[in-house]
Amino acid sequence: MKRREFITLFGGAVAWPLAARAQQPAMPVIGFLGAASPGPFAPQVAAFRQGLDEAGYVEGRNVTIEYRWADDGQYDRLPAMAAELVHRQVAAIVAVSIPAAIAAKAATATIPIVFNVTGDPVRLDLVAGLARPDSNATGVNSFLAELGAKQLGLLRELLPTAARIGLLVNPTNANVEGVTKDVTAAAATLGVQIDVVQASDSREIEAAFATLVRNKADALLIGSDVFFISRRVQLATLTARHAIPAVQNVRGFAEVGGLMSYGTSQTEAFRQLGVYTGRILKGAKPADLPVVQSTKFEFVINLPTARALGIEIPPTLLARADEVIE
Repeated sequence: MKRREFITLFGGAVAWPLAARAQQPAMPVIGFLGAASPGPFAPQVAAFRQGLDEAGYVEGRNVTIEYRWADDGQYDRLPAMAAELVHRQVAAIVAVSIPAAIAAKAATATIPIVFNVTGDPVRLDLVAGLARPDSNATGVNSFLAELGAKQLGLLRELLPTAARIGLLVNPTNANVEGVTKDVTAAAATLGVQIDVVQASDSREIEAAFATLVRNKADALLIGSDVFFISRRVQLATLTARHAIPAVQNVRGFAEVGGLMSYGTSQTEAFRQLGVYTGRILKGAKPADLPVVQSTKFEFVINLPTARALGIEIPPTLLARADEVIE
């Protein structure tokens, strides 16, 4: 073989794998849009990755995730973040919370959106129907915003003489009107007065508790809001400091010292979020994927907190708890 022929052959052998690699499809990118700080949601993000893994996608191996977080519930940042992900031309946007889902839906009518929301996605204009979304969006309804009446009933069962119960809501959340209406209606049937207090940042949470103390609230129902979930340690600390029995809709509240929690499993909801995202990456259309209705509910009671508050938990309530923290 002549030297020139050898060089040509060798050069072609080197160029061929380079060309083959250049023709491989690009790794899909998922945009993850969160309405709080990442730290408190680490377990939920891990569950989301687990769902992706079940669908055949592993972050860093065959899929990339671009995270965007509106720290401390700064919901006004979400539209710009959603627009940024659209400009990035991500393969799908995962929107965790009502404000994030609304921002993503306003930013694109073509990129698939997979949401985890705490209220009715039809009422929020995210989908046309639950069985057939007929939209570029689908996902999971965690029902957290719709459990206020149940949580109020648990508080009243725990404290039969409670006459004045506070309701903490975030005025910047689209679900605030529905949550307030549902809890107020339930309170009327129980003969309980509801004191609505509002907070959209940490300082306002402190001020809300000052109002509850001034009004001599017997207990507190913490409304459904992703910002409140991220501030569960602050909320548990304040309920202990001011001796206010409280219930929130995520088990993490009871785990960090809150008295009670009742709501759907967010670990399971985020896992399903990952599964659906993986199916969409494989070609499924959001319009054809029914909205998943969460069915796994968790009722958790923190006994040391009850003792610190001087409350004896009724045996009937303890028997219904899915977990009792000793």
